[in-house]
Amino acid sequence: MKKSIIFSMLVGAAMLFACDPIEDRDTMTGAITADQLKISAKPVVKDGVKSNYIELNSEGNPCLSSWDYGFGTLTTTKGTVKVMMAGDNDIVFSGMNPDGTIIKKTITVHVDKLYDVEPEYALFCGDKGTKTWVWDDVQGTPWGNGGYLGNTTPGWWTCNVDAIQEQAVQKGYPGDGKNGSMIFSLKGAKITKSDGTSGSFSFDMSKKTKDDNGNIWGIGKLYTKSVNVLLGIQPNEGNAVINEYDILKLDAQHLYLACKETATVKSWGTCWFWCFRAK
Repeated sequence: MKKSIIFSMLVGAAMLFACDPIEDRDTMTGAITADQLKISAKPVVKDGVKSNYIELNSEGNPCLSSWDYGFGTLTTTKGTVKVMMAGDNDIVFSGMNPDGTIIKKTITVHVDKLYDVEPEYALFCGDKGTKTWVWDDVQGTPWGNGGYLGNTTPGWWTCNVDAIQEQAVQKGYPGDGKNGSMIFSLKGAKITKSDGTSGSFSFDMSKKTKDDNGNIWGIGKLYTKSVNVLLGIQPNEGNAVINEYDILKLDAQHLYLACKETATVKSWGTCWFWCFRAK
């Protein structure tokens, strides 16, 4: 009986303490402001001049680090990145404090000379850093489908610019029609379409595609993010947006792209083609 009484008293005491509010609560500390950041962005000096390789450092700050250098992001506190533009480059640091607040700071870095920059950037973006691409109406039928690894321009179902206008309106992309355009910008590796949508692009010219005879059909790959090229959709797959294209032709005046349908696994399966010219 005594044991039961003692046990009941212990339980009651435990419940009393459990219900008693704790006033000394742990709080998140260590939040800093942008002015308190200790960060640096310095160009690597090569041949006595400031190169386009930039050393980023945010070590010692009590916040998470992310660097947007215009051509990608770095999420570590220290590293070397490569920019593709001579002159002034804005590099934006974003930090997250322990309390969840975000702080930002921009550092402008001047680049005197470019090293190891792929020549395709000049083809995509022009010598002055921006280039406008439009439908290649000179080609005649710049959009349509054809055979994968066989055709290099639309070969089966083909559309001239007037037909493209009809398709663009029908598929809900009126700005991608006959008067549609895309500006490729070197700064930020950005694509801005005439309908106002924008995003970024990248490419890999090492990813070539060969036809059945071993000849190069695709000279590289173009990737887009948050944007597609004009009418960059798969009509037979619910108008799904395309963000990866085979580059079939790229020079100062032409940009020809292709993307096979998902069901296509061999040559002469259905593939879609886009033919653009420099404006």
